[in-house]
Amino acid sequence: MPGAGGTAWHRRPPGRRLTAFLARATAAAGGGVLLYLGFAPRTLWWLALPAFGLLGATVHGRRARAGFGYGALFGLGFLLPLLRWTGIYVGPVPWLALSAAEAVFVGAAGAGMAVVSRLRGGPVWAAAVWVGAEALRSRVPFGGFPWGRVAFGQPDGPLLPVAAVGGAPLLSFVTVLAGLALGEAGRRLARREVRAAAAPALVALAALATGPLAALLPPAGSPPVRTVTIAAVQGNVPQLGLDFNAQRRAVLDNHVRVTEQLAADVAAGRRPRPDVVLWPENASDIDPLRNPDAAAAIDRAARAVGVPIVLGTVLSGPEDTATNSVLVWAPGVGVVDRTDKRRVQPFGEYLPWRPFFRLLSEYADRAGNFVPGTGTGAVDAAGVRMGIAICWEIAFDDLVADSVAAGAQVLAVPSNNATFGRSDMTYQQLAMSRVRAVEHDRAVLVVTTSGVSATITPDGAVTATTSMFTPDVLVDATPLRDTTTLAGRLRAVPEWALLAAGLAGVGLARVRRAGRPSRRLARSRRAGRARVGEDEDG
Repeated sequence: MPGAGGTAWHRRPPGRRLTAFLARATAAAGGGVLLYLGFAPRTLWWLALPAFGLLGATVHGRRARAGFGYGALFGLGFLLPLLRWTGIYVGPVPWLALSAAEAVFVGAAGAGMAVVSRLRGGPVWAAAVWVGAEALRSRVPFGGFPWGRVAFGQPDGPLLPVAAVGGAPLLSFVTVLAGLALGEAGRRLARREVRAAAAPALVALAALATGPLAALLPPAGSPPVRTVTIAAVQGNVPQLGLDFNAQRRAVLDNHVRVTEQLAADVAAGRRPRPDVVLWPENASDIDPLRNPDAAAAIDRAARAVGVPIVLGTVLSGPEDTATNSVLVWAPGVGVVDRTDKRRVQPFGEYLPWRPFFRLLSEYADRAGNFVPGTGTGAVDAAGVRMGIAICWEIAFDDLVADSVAAGAQVLAVPSNNATFGRSDMTYQQLAMSRVRAVEHDRAVLVVTTSGVSATITPDGAVTATTSMFTPDVLVDATPLRDTTTLAGRLRAVPEWALLAAGLAGVGLARVRRAGRPSRRLARSRRAGRARVGEDEDG
């Protein structure tokens, strides 16, 4: 059918449009699955590159609405398998709801990436858009959910040193950029635009080179202050599932018994004497400040080993509230320092909109009534300044940075992963801890009730781990450091800069798009005047 000016235009037949849509939808969802397969416990970090190559090719040149849809499919392909541990004991509704809600943020990223895809340097703008979406979902709603940021899939890859320069946001950016640039190079090669493919290929190589280059940048400060011996005690739980806390005293007794065995091993010369002993989150869900029996058991263990125990506990508060706390318990003295979990977990430790969510799941009433603590999360134990990130707090940039800024020389991640069975959750959390080690140049000790506990060096290497659901002890010669990485000095600056760049790219693309109709109209009018002049001359 002729269009304006006599020019013919054609629509694709419906069958071809459907085939093209299905191919793009499959590529988007498949890219998300590839990204998931690159996350722990697997070490296939490089799968992030084809994952974002597929996403970039899928949204290239599309409208924002289509980009949102393809981005959401990518998000579901990634998040549904990644977060399936959230529904192990509570059924599929919370798992599906969380995955769908988080996929909305990925959809928003897809929309922005589609908008900026036609700009010069499109992959750079698009990678910035992705980081902006990660920043948003790490903060809202209910304090955010940073799980599954691209950076947390890179602890085994060559890009990991980038975390010491710009933290998790910059590590996400260069990973996404490398994948998008490779995808753009492949898209141009498929169109036989060989020369045009060179530029994005070079961008991809430059992004991949940032890791080795970042490794050459040493942190500011002195060498290790000294080395201390820290023992991480994994006492185990009596059973898997949500009801393990029904035997709270058994969990406490397990940790006391394993610590007393550690003391016996030290006395027999089978283990080095620790300077500090770590117990995990919920090691004593009986409040030792109100229960003399629990206090006596903890002090007995501390006296046996002869050093302070840094232990996770639940403390009762006013009006049926509670805090998820870590206490420093000195033998024969009791509590000498304390920090409370600063970012409590929605739908687990507390339930927002409780009447509404009670309609969705019978497990809603199992959510606690915990209140967040304040402070920096740093405690002192036997002269060791220790930063405490309780369980999922390790996913939040600001909380870990606050502890390091407050003088933490080593990081500890006390966790209770028993509620997630033998799922990938504990390995995903361990991967985050490895990124934090590099980001802040600190050794990290992960200690859990049921595994996997681990010791991590400042370069992100795991030196020892425990098995799941077994009692065990890790004794580590741990370097204490006062160094400061560039990421520690910049803190959120790289993230905000990338967010601003992504927004600027979207704005620039919108302005250019808005100017195109007027330019086309002006060209049409000039052509019309020229034709009129030709007619008059004729």
